[in-house]
Amino acid sequence: MLARMPRTIDEILAAARDRLERVTPERAHADLLDGALLVDIRPAAQRAAEGEVPGALIIERNVLEWRLDPASDARIPQATGHDVRVIVFCSQGYTSSLAAAALHDLGLTRATDIDGGFEAWCAAGLPATGLPSPAAR
Repeated sequence: MLARMPRTIDEILAAARDRLERVTPERAHADLLDGALLVDIRPAAQRAAEGEVPGALIIERNVLEWRLDPASDARIPQATGHDVRVIVFCSQGYTSSLAAAALHDLGLTRATDIDGGFEAWCAAGLPATGLPSPAAR
């Protein structure tokens, strides 16, 4: 087996994003209303500190593939097939790009992420709950 050359995280992130059709927060919201799965992969502490998106599924990053793989015994009920539209988000849109690319590896080729993550969602004025007060930011 040939050894692979090491890559930087920036190279890995760029390769992941090359495989995705990333969406704006507005597009993600419209897709959510059309039945897409909007998946928040942030840890509980981040969600508590930053706020949440109503209607988003909470699936932390460490179990994402198991919950969304239609062939997994640990899948969620919404993981009905490989054609499910999944839109992943994290705080700023970095980890979510890597996560969406991992979903592509499972055959979920309609998976993507929100460009700019939860921060961009809030900046766009889209629905969110539990936001910190302006003085706390």
